[in-house]
Amino acid sequence: MGFFLKGDIEMAKTRNARRHVTGTTITTKSWFGSHSDMVVEEINEKEVMCEDQLGRYKTLRTRLDNGLADPNRYSNRK
Repeated sequence: MGFFLKGDIEMAKTRNARRHVTGTTITTKSWFGSHSDMVVEEINEKEVMCEDQLGRYKTLRTRLDNGLADPNRYSNRK
């Protein structure tokens, strides 16, 4: 028929991955995009300072309200 392995079988362990926290809500229009209502300071004609629930970050004005994810927002910022 079949054969059985002797000993314990271990499942793959996850690394230090961020997990979903129940009850977490966002205060912006989307999870990853930058929007004009998030702007708190205009740095120059090309860059703006935005703020979300995790803090402030600098991004380009062309990234606002374009429907795409903003790498400056979701990258590992410290």
